[in-house]
Amino acid sequence: MGEYIFLYIIGFIAILFAVIQDLRTREIANWLTFSLIAFVLAYRAIYSIYSNNFMFFVYGLFGIFLFVGLGYLFYYARVFAGGDAKLLFGLGGIFPYSSLFDYAYYGVGFILLLFTSGVIYTLFYSFFLVRQNYNDFKKSFVNQIKRLKYFFIVSIILAILVFFTRDVYDSVIIINIFAVFVLLSPFLFAYVRAVEKSCMIQLISPDKLTEGDWLERDVYVNGKVIKKNFAGLNFNQILILRKRGKKVMIKTGVPFAPAFLIAFFVLLIILRYSSFKLL
Repeated sequence: MGEYIFLYIIGFIAILFAVIQDLRTREIANWLTFSLIAFVLAYRAIYSIYSNNFMFFVYGLFGIFLFVGLGYLFYYARVFAGGDAKLLFGLGGIFPYSSLFDYAYYGVGFILLLFTSGVIYTLFYSFFLVRQNYNDFKKSFVNQIKRLKYFFIVSIILAILVFFTRDVYDSVIIINIFAVFVLLSPFLFAYVRAVEKSCMIQLISPDKLTEGDWLERDVYVNGKVIKKNFAGLNFNQILILRKRGKKVMIKTGVPFAPAFLIAFFVLLIILRYSSFKLL
């Protein structure tokens, strides 16, 4: 399986550049994501010709198609931003497929690793944001707690009910964990909302706007409305705001590319030490 080493190196380099771009500018350039797809397909085509193994190219092409479908699915479900979805496209071509099972194994496996890594990474990243904006976060968190007081009462009642059903089921530990999760869910929701309101909304001057920036609310300019949407601001909308000189409230997101890097490393470790011996 040595022919896949080069593909892993390409994937690692692309993700590394994506992380740098995402942390610096909060976006991943199209040239990077499309270059990844081009390099992957070019390598697979050249190796297929060299080894007289046409399926090596076909398997990679179908892998890209699979991850393109997953990328669009998560984009329109508002899970990924555009750059994250496009980065996923090219990664679909680097895995060692040889059967339909492999497409499910790497497709589902990498997505699960990505979401798990994303949750852990986002949680730690939010701690960094809270530390920088502690006073604002504290006020927002208290306000969220007050707004969710009935949610807390319901969660306490549900947690008690779940806890007393543990004797009915064999999995006592799982029931206890679920009860604790139900009890803590209002705190987690209040924490996420407080981080969003206090740390991730900024008033931005129009000259600093970039395509894809998310509006916090609709903006009225010369009697017209620029509506907030998941796709973010486009070039023409930014020009209108710049001509007007109107500052707008922008919702910043967590740069998600580092989660790709974590998930990619974990997957390589699994492949290295699994029974598949793919590395």
